[in-house]
Amino acid sequence: MTKRLRSLLLAIALQFVAACALAAPAKLTILSYHEIAEKNQALVPDYAVSPTNFVRQMDWLKNNGYHFVGLGDVIADRQGKKPLPPKAVLLTFDDGYRSVYDHAYPTLKLFHAPAVIALVGKWLEPESGTVSFDGKAVPRSDLLSWAQIKEMTESGLVEVASHSHSMHEGIRANPQGNMEPAATTRRYLTDQKHYENEAVYRQRVLDDLRHNNEVLYRHTGQRPRAIAWPYGSYNTTTVAAAQQLGMPVGFTLDDGPNDSHTPLTGLRRVLIESGYTLWDLRNELEIRDAGLTDNDRPAKIMHVDLDYIYDPDPAQQERNLGHLLDRIVAMGVNTVYLQAYADPDGNGAADAVYFPNRHLPMRADLFNRVAWQIRTRTPVKRLYAWMPMLAFELPAKDPAAGDKVVTQPNKANHVSMGYPRLSPFSPRARQAIREIYQDLARAAPFEGLLFHDDVTLSDYEDASPWALATYKAWGLPQDLQAIRASDSLLGRWTILKINALDNFARELADVVRQDHPGLKTARNLYASVALNPRSEVWYSQALENSLNNYDFTAIMAMPYMENAQDPKAFYREIFERVSEYPKGLSKTVFELQAIDWRNNEPVPSKEMADTIKMLYGWGVKHVGYYPDALHRDHPDPAVLKPVFASKPNAPQLP
Repeated sequence: MTKRLRSLLLAIALQFVAACALAAPAKLTILSYHEIAEKNQALVPDYAVSPTNFVRQMDWLKNNGYHFVGLGDVIADRQGKKPLPPKAVLLTFDDGYRSVYDHAYPTLKLFHAPAVIALVGKWLEPESGTVSFDGKAVPRSDLLSWAQIKEMTESGLVEVASHSHSMHEGIRANPQGNMEPAATTRRYLTDQKHYENEAVYRQRVLDDLRHNNEVLYRHTGQRPRAIAWPYGSYNTTTVAAAQQLGMPVGFTLDDGPNDSHTPLTGLRRVLIESGYTLWDLRNELEIRDAGLTDNDRPAKIMHVDLDYIYDPDPAQQERNLGHLLDRIVAMGVNTVYLQAYADPDGNGAADAVYFPNRHLPMRADLFNRVAWQIRTRTPVKRLYAWMPMLAFELPAKDPAAGDKVVTQPNKANHVSMGYPRLSPFSPRARQAIREIYQDLARAAPFEGLLFHDDVTLSDYEDASPWALATYKAWGLPQDLQAIRASDSLLGRWTILKINALDNFARELADVVRQDHPGLKTARNLYASVALNPRSEVWYSQALENSLNNYDFTAIMAMPYMENAQDPKAFYREIFERVSEYPKGLSKTVFELQAIDWRNNEPVPSKEMADTIKMLYGWGVKHVGYYPDALHRDHPDPAVLKPVFASKPNAPQLP
């Protein structure tokens, strides 16, 4: 990788992580269309908008105060040259269907509405015959001709964008054969039984985008300034390649509004589907104008152990996966927390993981397979990779294997995690953990990270040499007993450890965002931290810090695990504590237990359903449960689904 490209990648990564420090321009709505054709005449009926409905939508936009703008207007606004008008709307058309010329173009001229047409070079290069369109042969005449494209671009109303040359397709993404977006997937090479490396992947993306730009320039005389990412799938590597080739604007299908904090490289679009009514359009625009996203929908969460899916017998493993998918659909959940690490001995630490990586054994190349099947075969909208932050048991030969949290001897029954953990203060351990997270990010598609309950240090931890050096730098004694003997020192030490752990979690999330720019974060929090401020000292966790540092805090509201005498009072106390914070309920998940681990017996499904109903009645927004006991078929979807369904799915204001 060249020094220039490294610098570009770093700049883009920072752009995704930090908000742009520009004055907020008027909000921009971008609509993503495909075919403008009757459904029975369309190549992809689900995304075909009839010519009549298209005219109605343009008319509604005009009559409701929206102003049509072009790509140049968007760029000029961001450059500070000319602000966008209020309620600006940009129209985009993906793929290059002939119906855009036949039915959309006349309407664009009538309404003086600029548009961007994103073209796939591979489909348009042949002048006649048939082309392979998403795996099926279609007449070349169903797509735009170069003469039609030239006429539209020369009108000054239409601008051409890239939609890649050959990446509007799936490529093999794992040994099981799943086909996933070519732009962001590291190709699995079946004959060699491994994945393409990063250098090969970057070059493949760059070569494809360069080829498409050459095709578009040769036929239109224009070099594209924008790219519409196929399937809305992009990362910092693809963005760096686009910018290197003169395309500063990227169109995605990410959820949410466009404002001054939205990078030009990741502009969000509303995907207009076939059945969209004017009410649907208005509702979607109002949701985005309010700044709401999918994360403002009530989360109904199934927390899944991948250890329950894994089996040495591939056929049995596939049967287990099929059973899980059936349960997800039957349960009616919209979010899954999916284990990405392996913990066969049940000690809470990762002995191995379920994805290729540089540091730990891979128990099976399974996380990608299960994640993709959940995202494509169930109604789940958000999938989180559930990972430890510190609890990794590295092989003895790994240089960081011995860099562990040191727990000093403490009194009997004192709170102590017991998980083997790497020290967050060891530079060597931190680097190993960063690389594990980077490998996870490259291995699979997902929307969020759930940090395991190992993000904790007791008041007898960490006494490793790296930790003691850090405490000295903080101006604290290197004698933990001396710190514990002083309420002032103990309080300061606790706050600094809480922030150190949360900062490391943020650092790991930033690593993952290089491949998943829209990543959200959640963390497990012990119920006692929410109930007893003194417990912050015991865990190095704090409810207020958690609400401020993570998108969601999943409180383990598990009364039997906590030996609570009155479960209802236990839930109520957590609810009231969370409610003290302005965004407490909108950022908190109440995670219930499905198993009473004191006797390993299931918590009755009706009891769980009654608890969820009670929590909803109080105003709780997000509810989940752990574990989904796959092989016991517990909890019962017939009992829980009606309660989950009673909570509307629409986004809710914080």
